[in-house]
Amino acid sequence: MNSTGELINAINKEECKVWFFPGADNWDTRFNKFTGSFISLMNQIFEDDFQYIKGIYYKSTMLNVIWALNNAQKPVVNPDNEKLISEALNMIVSAGISPDTQLIITSSSSGTIVAAQTACYLAGRNRNNIYLHKPFHVILRASMLSEESELFKQLVHYQKEGLIGKIIHEEVQFEGDSSFGVGGITKMEAYSNAFGLILPWFSKKYNGPSFLNTHPEKGHIHRKRSQMSNLAQEFIDIILIKHKLAGEYYRDRAESVITT
Repeated sequence: MNSTGELINAINKEECKVWFFPGADNWDTRFNKFTGSFISLMNQIFEDDFQYIKGIYYKSTMLNVIWALNNAQKPVVNPDNEKLISEALNMIVSAGISPDTQLIITSSSSGTIVAAQTACYLAGRNRNNIYLHKPFHVILRASMLSEESELFKQLVHYQKEGLIGKIIHEEVQFEGDSSFGVGGITKMEAYSNAFGLILPWFSKKYNGPSFLNTHPEKGHIHRKRSQMSNLAQEFIDIILIKHKLAGEYYRDRAESVITT
């Protein structure tokens, strides 16, 4: 783009904040390849306007997955009393958002459940525009969330109310990933799915390899792809270039960064 076009885009730059909810096997400074690459690239694109949720997850991958399985079906009744949800929202709000901010919530894997619950909590509290005047966007990549669940339906309900803008879900899943929607519509279904993924040899629903298999070639597709850094570029392309959720200015920055 020429300098005139860059100047026009800079003048029309939207006030934007992007937050990312990582999956269960990522911690504050230790990430799988996808997450590490995504955070690095988004920092280049947004600088201080991109941040990720940290300091609230359990230190055990298993406990984070269990939390997601337990909370994937419907919105939490009292989110104020649920640490992961209340602290995630507090982190977003305390970091600074103005009424004109375009907020984008991104997430991956088990982090999609924390993100979906936090999005419902924020939407419900923002009915009187106390935080935002614009609908915020929600992106749920490699998701444990079932579109048949009450939690997903609540996101859609808030979208119809004009509190949530775009919900990108189906488009950012892995083709052939059997863990998509594992959270189901009941806790019993969630745990049945989880055990089937872990022990597919005893399951009528799932085939191998086991979800625990992280082999770079023979492992479960969900686990293999978490170790593919190039998928971060694909994710950014969908949300910032194809859908232009952060506007023209950040679309151009994203194109420059991921094609370098």
